[in-house]
Amino acid sequence: MRFKNSQVRQFGKATLAALLVGMILLLDAMAACPALHEWIHHDADKPGHHCAVTLIAHGKVSAAACEIVIPPPIVLVEVTTRFVFRAFSPAIENLPQGRAPPAFLSVS
Repeated sequence: MRFKNSQVRQFGKATLAALLVGMILLLDAMAACPALHEWIHHDADKPGHHCAVTLIAHGKVSAAACEIVIPPPIVLVEVTTRFVFRAFSPAIENLPQGRAPPAFLSVS
């Protein structure tokens, strides 16, 4: 059975996300339950013991602030005002129907 590259990548991302969520939940559970922490670490009750569980239990974990800058969209539409120009020529009004102004250059 062959998988497409995108299917493998999508499955890998989902698996990694599930493992990371599971790890955070396990660390929170061990921080809340010292017996579970001692079951994993046998030296967890010693005062010099430092691990991820003790850091979470004492609130020493800080998340990095990430600012996301969203650029404004580029507008490709240019709006212009409509300009109407009308020329009135009384000479055209005085010509009889079917006649036009004289042509300077006539090509036959």
